[in-house]
Amino acid sequence: MSQNVEIVDLQGPRGVLGPLSTAWYLMRRWPIIPGVVMTILAIFAIFAPFVSPDDPNKQDLRTRNAPPIWETEWYEEHPTISRHVLGADYLGRDVLSRVIYGARMSLMIASIATLAGVTLGTLTGLASGYYGGVLDEIAMRFVDIWFAVPFLLIALVVAITIGTSVATIMWLLAFATWVGMVRNIRADVLSLKTRDYVDLARVAGASDWRIMLWHILPGVLSTVVVLASLRVGGLILAESGLSYLGAGIPASVPSWGRMISDGREYLSTAWWTSVFPGVGLFLTVMSMNFIGDWLRDRLDPRLRQI
Repeated sequence: MSQNVEIVDLQGPRGVLGPLSTAWYLMRRWPIIPGVVMTILAIFAIFAPFVSPDDPNKQDLRTRNAPPIWETEWYEEHPTISRHVLGADYLGRDVLSRVIYGARMSLMIASIATLAGVTLGTLTGLASGYYGGVLDEIAMRFVDIWFAVPFLLIALVVAITIGTSVATIMWLLAFATWVGMVRNIRADVLSLKTRDYVDLARVAGASDWRIMLWHILPGVLSTVVVLASLRVGGLILAESGLSYLGAGIPASVPSWGRMISDGREYLSTAWWTSVFPGVGLFLTVMSMNFIGDWLRDRLDPRLRQI
């Protein structure tokens, strides 16, 4: 018994749904929304002195806990007070300016820490996996010790003994990235160093460093890129958490974590002092995680989608 199957054209006779279907296809294939979010944040971070409406550390007690600009009734009662787009904090500092400069600081710290940690972790993983022996044993035991001690405890001890500074936080986050890279890179190197093309290069007289950099490193670059992209969001969250606890960057430097911590006492009366930096932190971490997942799906042959 045969049945007639009716094929429905989703685009319609005039292609009404064509743009919608195309947009949906692109959003499924490419991280458009996370890319747009990160592009906007990067532009704000780079051109912070030009796009921020005010000095992030400028205090004006007359505008203490001033609400966002859409609270017109409050500003009508205080006509001599300037309007703050996202409100002001408990010291009268402009929240929008501090959010912009906080994005600049968070992205800068995460980028430098990721670059330093990925470079050191990749080189250590290459050497550890290729040579093995005592070098591999020392590297792996150091990684085990690092993971056995909570990172928060290490950061608090460093903050108490050395003090808080931007450079200190960068080094701590770089070391946290390094130990996370070593194991994954080492595992790939252990597999790649037994391939035939590596044996041929060794027979041809290539040095160990040439083999590692020219023959093994290209095989682990996809892993490096994916781990680095996934790590950026975690580093931004770690920096904000340390700043929230007072063990991060100094209080004079605008930071999302510091803003959330300073505004927690005013959530019932001035919620904007903590909510807006929290939204910025949420969007940044989620965007970087989505981009990292997309890169993993595109670069990993086992997860690559047709």
